[in-house]
Amino acid sequence: MSIPGTLVLPLPPRGWRSRLRWTVADSLTITRRNLSHIRQVPEQLIDVTLQPIMLVLLFAYVFAGAIHISGGDYREYLVPGIFVQSIFFTAGGTAVNVSLDMTRGINDRFLSLPMARSAVLLGRTVSDLFESAISLVIMALCGLIVGWRVHTDVGSAAAGFAMLLVLAYAVSWVATYVGLVTRGPEAATGVTMAVLLPLTFVANTFVPTEGMPALVRPIAEWNPISAAAAGARTLFGNPSVMPQGGAPAWPLQHPVLATFAWSAVLLAVFASLAIHRFRNAMAR
Repeated sequence: MSIPGTLVLPLPPRGWRSRLRWTVADSLTITRRNLSHIRQVPEQLIDVTLQPIMLVLLFAYVFAGAIHISGGDYREYLVPGIFVQSIFFTAGGTAVNVSLDMTRGINDRFLSLPMARSAVLLGRTVSDLFESAISLVIMALCGLIVGWRVHTDVGSAAAGFAMLLVLAYAVSWVATYVGLVTRGPEAATGVTMAVLLPLTFVANTFVPTEGMPALVRPIAEWNPISAAAAGARTLFGNPSVMPQGGAPAWPLQHPVLATFAWSAVLLAVFASLAIHRFRNAMAR
């Protein structure tokens, strides 16, 4: 029996199927909430659209004449690398947004409602997946303008974009964990930039690894970004330069498989860490 004028909140469902439907519905609600911010403040996408576009134009029209790729055009080599870079830069925004929600007490408000706790992080990562998809569409259109083309069939091209989106979802969990462990959006920005800049440049994103110093080349070949960029070039039919003078690292010999393997490892490790960290933070 409830007192007139009081708000009676529904109890969480008990069956596992009902709880699963409850979690999915709450996650979609959080996803819509996060995506509505993009519609209201479209400037949020500047970091993941404008910066890669500038890099495409810079390297395609300024450095293309100085960088030669054996067996193909440099612009077709470049654009898949920009695809991968844009995924990781989207993750930088994820870390900042997660940190903002923590410091502003928004997550506390969510958890004061009768909703699944896991929906907060699931909704965040799913909305980030939509942002990554938007970024990839913009990058593909920009690439077509500067001369990038897909030389494989529709199935392979679809597999290439699917591989990139799987990687994007895994990386979003890494960024979510970073946002949970840092002490504010400024710290999250500093940490992500300190990691992303060397990670994206010590790779085959812009140039092949064969010209790198002996100490740097193994790091670049085992870099997940190198595997993802090489896998995208393979699936799109773009030139993918294999290192000469010795057998290349396993990820570059099997870049598509390596990208899915990296994605599975990152997702398993950082999703568990993020959920554990979130539960501990909300229990305080």
